[in-house]
Amino acid sequence: MHDLLRLIAIGENEQLDFKKNITHPDKIARTLVSFANTRGGTILVGVQDNGTISGVDPEEEKHTLQLAARHYCKPPLLLKYREVEIENRLVLEVIIPESTQKPHLAQVKENDWRNYVRVKDQSVQTSKLEMPAKSTEAALSEVARPLNLDKPDYQVLDYLKNNRRITLPEFMKLAHISKRRAYRILIKLVLHGYLRWHEKEKEDFYTLS
Repeated sequence: MHDLLRLIAIGENEQLDFKKNITHPDKIARTLVSFANTRGGTILVGVQDNGTISGVDPEEEKHTLQLAARHYCKPPLLLKYREVEIENRLVLEVIIPESTQKPHLAQVKENDWRNYVRVKDQSVQTSKLEMPAKSTEAALSEVARPLNLDKPDYQVLDYLKNNRRITLPEFMKLAHISKRRAYRILIKLVLHGYLRWHEKEKEDFYTLS
């Protein structure tokens, strides 16, 4: 079996992501920095989420990736590429080494840079309420630390058993807690796999994993 097929068979995980193509440099920058801030990783461009090989024009994809790595990542990232032909289609293998300059930030809006880490198969934003230099270390230490659930944790989990999603303001109101504490609880539950975080233009929300 081809090495690429073995990777695809494993599926997306902490060090592997599939992309059908790259269209938005700001969005792919979040994935790039999440790998660089964690343990490094690989993006297979030309592979759909379900593992289907659709193929791409590598040069076109490289242009958007380079734009993201140089202008939407701070500090900029150095990417490695490998073009692989399989099933008569070209797949671009993008290798993001673990960085020695952590943390890297991704630009999500003008003058708005945020920190991401890789948790399982997700690129997760770390706390916007922490100092950037500390957020990667804090987020990863949360994963290693044993999880003890408190009353607010159970409140949000019970709420989501009967409701499709919850936002940060809704959780603050539900648990009668501050914005800082509510955000840290939600991020903690995301990092431990209880919740999935969904970043949207209007308002982020959280669902059960």
